[in-house]
Amino acid sequence: MKIKRILVSQPKPSTPKSPYFDLADKSNVKIDFRPFIQVEAVPAKEFRTQKVNILDHTAVIFTSRTAIDHYFRIAEEMRITIPDTMKYFCISEATAFYLQKYIVYRKRKIFHSTGKFVDLVDVVKKHKDETYLVPLSDIHKQEIPTLLNKAKIKYTKAILYRTVSSDLSDLKDVNYDILVFFSPSGIASLLQNFPNFEQNETKIASFGPATAKAVKDAGLRLDIQAPMPQAPSMTMALEQFIKQFNKGQK
Repeated sequence: MKIKRILVSQPKPSTPKSPYFDLADKSNVKIDFRPFIQVEAVPAKEFRTQKVNILDHTAVIFTSRTAIDHYFRIAEEMRITIPDTMKYFCISEATAFYLQKYIVYRKRKIFHSTGKFVDLVDVVKKHKDETYLVPLSDIHKQEIPTLLNKAKIKYTKAILYRTVSSDLSDLKDVNYDILVFFSPSGIASLLQNFPNFEQNETKIASFGPATAKAVKDAGLRLDIQAPMPQAPSMTMALEQFIKQFNKGQK
């Protein structure tokens, strides 16, 4: 049987120019979108148990827009006024621009990197006298504390939000030819929602080495992996796989 239906475990793209829509047209497949994980706020009462004082820090390291949202949320809930002198170090230029939602951008000291945390640490190392706060999810990349420790940066982790599995019970009787995952949390959500999941002929696609490892650790078969030299994006990997697989299929 040809591949006809794909489920992408992320929100539906907000732009009509998404490569997923191009893939659907080009490969004649139906693509549905459904987040397998969602973000929950850590309330101020729970945050206080971490004994982290935001105003003890002179700078903040932001690895995502979500981190920015929850940093300013917790400050508002705790009635903390963030001083104008606070410095912001962002993983990318797009993340830095997102700060405009909360502050007057041109009046603040804001630094950004290329999108890679290792490059952001190089920027941070030029400001070693600062004391950094790093807002994170309960599930975060281990490279963040590892690289900061290696660089001997003074910092405090603040868990301001957590990643939890979405309720996918409405998908129980829906069958897809390919399931697409972007994080180990997505795999965990699949197994939490469907503990008796049997892969059978369903293909699994993963993005990034950590997600690929999670697929294999769960005892599942990994059929499509990205990024790869010949397929740097997930849509390219899917298109190549579908083209090859559908040859000779009815």
